[in-house]
Amino acid sequence: MDSWFTQQPLIRSLADQGIHVIGMVKPTNQRYRVGSQWVGLKTLYRFAKPVIGYKGVLRSIRTQMANEVPVKVVFIQNRNKQSEWLAILSTDCTLTEQEIIRTYGMRWDIELFFKATKSLLKLQKEFQGRSYDLLISHTTIVFSRFILLSWQNRCSTDVRTLGGMFYELCDEMNELDWAVALTQLLVILQDALTKTKKAIKKLVTRQLQQWMDRLPHYIKTYLPNLSCES
Repeated sequence: MDSWFTQQPLIRSLADQGIHVIGMVKPTNQRYRVGSQWVGLKTLYRFAKPVIGYKGVLRSIRTQMANEVPVKVVFIQNRNKQSEWLAILSTDCTLTEQEIIRTYGMRWDIELFFKATKSLLKLQKEFQGRSYDLLISHTTIVFSRFILLSWQNRCSTDVRTLGGMFYELCDEMNELDWAVALTQLLVILQDALTKTKKAIKKLVTRQLQQWMDRLPHYIKTYLPNLSCES
């Protein structure tokens, strides 16, 4: 929810219907309870506890609005001005700071959707009329266009269409570069051989060299300097 709508009467009304609210709030005349005090948003920031270990998340506090709705307020760093902070309010106090921020971040996709339907797909200008059926029909057609264009774009350009298994494999490869790991293993073995008897060292070295000579060509390509010094 945009900061224009995070006003106490609307939040109270939605809370009475069992609907949670997550939205940006600005320093206004709204007050929040801290113990026996009622404070503004700027003062609330000073009472909030610092959040450690999460970049960009500054502070967090559970409080209550003047309309008796319990809320959780998360203070994050303003990306456009590092010296300032922004506040995100959530009526669902069970959510973590990261979940609140991630959920609020989804709002940007909604804003882009409305911008595209109005500016590119002519939601406001293609038809004009006062008929309710006309408005519903036209809106449905415009939204259907957007869905088809988004689907086509994802199939042709969005890398997510490669599938989850592909990215899980990529993540595993990034976590453990097998070429680096194999090279490090051989270095450890060579260091260990320097501390063994000459006969054993010669035997193990010969066995390692035979194993390396039999490696597939594609592995040798990734490991051009793979060798076992005698």
